[in-house]
Amino acid sequence: MQILSIQSHVAFGYVGNSAAVFPIQRLGHEVWPVLTVNFSNHTGYGAWRGPVVAADQVAEVIEGISERDGLSTVSAVLSGYQGDPAVGAIVLDSVRRVKALNPPALYCCDPVMGDVGRGMFVREGIPEFMRDEVVPAADVITPNHFELNFLAGVESTDTLQEVLAAVDIVRESGPSNVLVTSVITKDPTHLDLVAVSDEGAWSVTTPLLPISPNGGGDVTAAVYLSHLLSTGSTPAALGRTANTLFAILDRTLKSGRRELELIASQDDIANPPTTYEVTQLR
Repeated sequence: MQILSIQSHVAFGYVGNSAAVFPIQRLGHEVWPVLTVNFSNHTGYGAWRGPVVAADQVAEVIEGISERDGLSTVSAVLSGYQGDPAVGAIVLDSVRRVKALNPPALYCCDPVMGDVGRGMFVREGIPEFMRDEVVPAADVITPNHFELNFLAGVESTDTLQEVLAAVDIVRESGPSNVLVTSVITKDPTHLDLVAVSDEGAWSVTTPLLPISPNGGGDVTAAVYLSHLLSTGSTPAALGRTANTLFAILDRTLKSGRRELELIASQDDIANPPTTYEVTQLR
């Protein structure tokens, strides 16, 4: 499979394409990274260096891939943080071009907007753009719990049944497959990953680790999409993704490092453990 991944890039650490490319490759897929920024490090450090790639230059890179007849062989487009609607428009245009050449191709969108405890951290207008333009064009989305609530237009979802109801609202807008990456209900010691598709709904429950490193969502989206492409099965992709991500986060916590222990976890990416089981919700 060939995946066109349009995301940010950092030289130091793992976010955006820097977090997504290695897991996709380790799972046996080709990936063509198109960079929207080229920073020294992620912005969570408070200071960084390097350029934002202008929207027309992003478009030029994609056009060059098209000139090599690359878009016709793309099996999926992956996008993450979109800091500028102009770049978002290029992502959507690329999806349309890919699907025109290869109709079964998937568009997987990680609708990065905010998080519990932080609120929205993107510029004004981006959440509405994601909700109204980008998410409806996606086949697969991977919001966190906070982002799901915004996309569904609900204040809160405190139970798995409420989460499923919110997912149903979002699925009506376009995406058929939704992975909610960090569901925290009334049990503060655990979190759930919940996946819903036309075939049903499933969850995986893991302990809630005291760690929330940058790039975790980017890795999750990349791993989930890769397993969907390989297996065609939502519950299989969910189980493998949840177990891989828990292993990465657990190793990162034990290391005491700020950045994800991505390379040290490569065996858990290639051969996901089966520590936590998938439960069918409906």
